[in-house]
Amino acid sequence: MSIKQKSVSQTPDFILYAQHGWADSCQDLAALALALATPKTQIITPNLDWLNTWLWIEPLIKQVEESVTNAIASYPNTPIKIIGHSMGGLIWLEVLSRHPEWWSKVHTLVLIASPVGGADLARILDPLGLGIGMARDLGLNRREIAELIAQVIPTLVIAGDIDNGSDGTITVQTTKFDYAKFVCLPGLSHAVLKNHPDVVRIIQGFWANPPTPVDLQPELSVTLMRRLRSVPGMTDAHRRDFYRSKVYLRLDDGIEIRTWKNPLQVEHVFVADSDGQCLYAGFVGWIHAPNLQQTLVKSNSNSLGSGLKDKR
Repeated sequence: MSIKQKSVSQTPDFILYAQHGWADSCQDLAALALALATPKTQIITPNLDWLNTWLWIEPLIKQVEESVTNAIASYPNTPIKIIGHSMGGLIWLEVLSRHPEWWSKVHTLVLIASPVGGADLARILDPLGLGIGMARDLGLNRREIAELIAQVIPTLVIAGDIDNGSDGTITVQTTKFDYAKFVCLPGLSHAVLKNHPDVVRIIQGFWANPPTPVDLQPELSVTLMRRLRSVPGMTDAHRRDFYRSKVYLRLDDGIEIRTWKNPLQVEHVFVADSDGQCLYAGFVGWIHAPNLQQTLVKSNSNSLGSGLKDKR
């Protein structure tokens, strides 16, 4: 691993980490960091090597972890700002989950186009999680650790949307998790998000006034989406096929669970609001289809705190 680093001659005001993702180098994230830094900011942009990003995530986590250990040893009292693009954000979630003793040092965490809920393309390429290169690691659902972190560290999620559901590489839905501030930028693709003036502006605003993490009182739709996301094998999907789905269950307040099978008989599930707009889309592979069916049956019988009307 090589590290592009902008050093300062005095104690820095911040250590700014900017981590690139899969099939990439640190060039664009270094430019983003320079646009955001002050003259006293220590910038660290680990270059993980393009080829290594195709293999496994664990060695990459170890490399970033080592660089953080060294930085903290040099500047033990300097706060840290973190930016991760795509897989770079996932690497940082893993690093922070393994080092909760570092959380108090972190000023803010910014995840740009990171598939926190798992990348749908990765799940398609490696549906059983057998370890086909980086696909297994990119397909993992890391929402649980992301939400634990975001309850302590002010966290910003930035997503792009070029086709009413994705940035051309990952779905908007998979970037979302509770306790984080979420911003979606229409018209910006996965690659463009790495270094765009709008991204700079949003991060600057977030840094200027980072919110205090607070407990959430979830609405019924959020509770329903959490339950579906907890189904083994559930992967966030694009909402492009929502119009094909049929109503499976309807709640008294108009929220619906809708289902659809694609031509390969892969089970899809959707949550819609009372106006018929898609709030969530997900799918499970063949081996996990029974788990989804069990959850749907339980949702019907338990009613999620509100009356459910079976529309099958």
